[in-house]
Amino acid sequence: MTTPTTVTKSNGAVLEAAGVTMRFGGLTAVRAVDLTVSPGEIVGLIGPNGAGKTTFFNCLTGLYTPTEGTVRYKGTRLSPKPHLVTQAGVARTFQNIRLFANMTVLENVLVGRHTRTKEGLWSALLRGPGFKKAERGSEARATELLEFTGLAAKRDHLARNLPYGEQRKLEIARALASEPGLLLLDEPTAGMNPQETRATQDLVLAIRDQGTAVLVIEHDMRFIFNLCDRVAVLVQGEKLIEGTADVVQADERVVAAYLGTPFEGAPGAEEAAEVDAAEAQAVGTRTTGTQAVDTQAAGTGAVGTQAAETQPPGTHADGTQAAGTQAAETRAAGTRAADETRPAPDHAPDEDAPNGDAR
Repeated sequence: MTTPTTVTKSNGAVLEAAGVTMRFGGLTAVRAVDLTVSPGEIVGLIGPNGAGKTTFFNCLTGLYTPTEGTVRYKGTRLSPKPHLVTQAGVARTFQNIRLFANMTVLENVLVGRHTRTKEGLWSALLRGPGFKKAERGSEARATELLEFTGLAAKRDHLARNLPYGEQRKLEIARALASEPGLLLLDEPTAGMNPQETRATQDLVLAIRDQGTAVLVIEHDMRFIFNLCDRVAVLVQGEKLIEGTADVVQADERVVAAYLGTPFEGAPGAEEAAEVDAAEAQAVGTRTTGTQAVDTQAAGTGAVGTQAAETQPPGTHADGTQAAGTQAAETRAAGTRAADETRPAPDHAPDEDAPNGDAR
């Protein structure tokens, strides 16, 4: 059964989340979070891993039904059903890319148009004039969005063949196809290089300039603080602080949430100085030892060279080559003397005798 909607005075806010709490059994993932987003505003939501940011997004978009609290879009309480939330005017992207990989870029964007067309099953089967007119209008709008996001040249490519950064853009284009008044972006620059991050920042600003409010989760602090009008910080499921980038950056609780707080017995200034001194001494000791080894090696090489120069040419330092040469010459002289004293044969060999044997 569809949850009835309640219309209240919105005070001009696009999004009003009041006391949103989400429990999973005994675990409270989000606790009493209040947040508003005004028309044409970009609001950032930051916090350490596990702070409850994506869970809060899921509560806003109907993927989770909050345990407590209310979520209103332009004064209307949203139904906890994703397709009705999208139809109301709230669109989102996901932390992990969720495209139709085997569909073309254009077809992926056309999927986002389904909440803005009135054609039903019979119209699609019969393909009458009304259906064809709606199809042409959806394709024209999808083409505009592809040009807006810089993907027009790849409209016929399969989504799975796009580079990572362009897949992120395609997700944003598909979300914009539903003509939202509020766009929720869950870590849109995750895994991007600096050039892709700057392009995404320019794209989000252009979306804001067209009149769409934006709520963005991101871990890239430079991206968030350069982009957002206000920033809210979630820590352990609770909103710690909300304000401008300067206010949030200067808050010691935010620094402690990301970097941790000093624990009892943690090294102070004196202990840190002692550690630095010990490291410097260790480096100095290693340097001195290396210099001594180099000096000793250089001295040994000089002594060996001098000894070699004082020996006769053709000898090694221990004289082994000279002794070997003298012994070889003595053996050669003895061989010549033996040949000279050997008696001549009595008869010359017979030329007809086999193998030259004497008779």
